[in-house]
Amino acid sequence: MYYIYFPFIVILSGLMFVECRRRNLPKWWAAVVFAAPVTTPYFIFKSRKFKRLTLYLIFLGCFLFVVVGEFHIYSKMKAEYKYDNLPPVTRQLIRYSEILKLTTQNLDDDLVELEQRSKVQSKVEKLKQTIVFIGELRLAMNDNQVAIKQLVQFVEKHRDFFIQKDLQWVYEIQRFYSNRIVIVHFKSLENYLDNFETLLRFCYQNFDLITKAESTIHLKNYDEYYFRYRRAVDSHNRLNVKRIQFQNNFLKRYPEIRAYLPAKRQTEAFRLWE
Repeated sequence: MYYIYFPFIVILSGLMFVECRRRNLPKWWAAVVFAAPVTTPYFIFKSRKFKRLTLYLIFLGCFLFVVVGEFHIYSKMKAEYKYDNLPPVTRQLIRYSEILKLTTQNLDDDLVELEQRSKVQSKVEKLKQTIVFIGELRLAMNDNQVAIKQLVQFVEKHRDFFIQKDLQWVYEIQRFYSNRIVIVHFKSLENYLDNFETLLRFCYQNFDLITKAESTIHLKNYDEYYFRYRRAVDSHNRLNVKRIQFQNNFLKRYPEIRAYLPAKRQTEAFRLWE
C-alpha cells in the first residue's frame, strides 16, 4: 500500500518548498502539504494570482491518478494474498479447485465450439481448420483431466484434515468424476474425436478423389471411415444424455459444486458431418 502515494507527497512537498523559497513564503507550508496533501489547493490559491486554476487542475489530475493507482494496486495485492491467513492445506485446495473450474470452463467452451463446427463445409481450408481445432480441444481435455486428478489425489492425501474441517463438497466433486457414467462419457468423447479427426484427415488428404468420385477404393474407404464416425457420434450422444441426467440429479443434491462440473451448455447433440 502507498507505493505511489509516498513518492507523490515527497515530490509535491518538494515543489511547494521550492515555491516558498522563490516567493519568500513560509516554508512550513511544505511541511503541511507533506502531512496533508489535500491542503495544496488552499496554498495554491493563497500564494498565486495567476494560473491558479491551471495549477489546481494539474494537482487534481495527479491526485486522482494516485488515488486510482493505489486502489488498483491494493485490489491486485488483496486478490493475490487473500488466502495467506488460511492453513497451507486449505490454500492448496483452493488453488486446485480454481484450476479445475478454469479448465472445466475452457473445455466447455471448446466443446460448444466443436458442436458448431461439426457441420463442416466441404472445403479444404475448413477441413484443415477443424483438424487443428480438434488438436487444441484435446489439450483442453488433458488439462481438465490433470486438474481433476490432482484435486482428487490431494483430497485423498489429506482426508483426515478435510473430515475435521467438514469440507464435504470436496468429496462430492471426487464422487462425481469417479462415477462410471462420467468416465464412460469422457472416453466416448475421446472416441468421437478420434473418428472425426480420422475422417477429416482422410478427406483432406484425398479431397479431389472423393469429391470427383474418381477412385472407387477411396470412396469405399470414405464410407468405412464415415460409418465409424457416425457410430461414434450416436454412441456419444446417447451417453451424453445419461451424463446430463446423472449430473442434473447430482446437482439437486449438491448444488454448491455446480462451478466444478461441466456447464449446462454441453447438452447439444453433436450433428453429423456430411
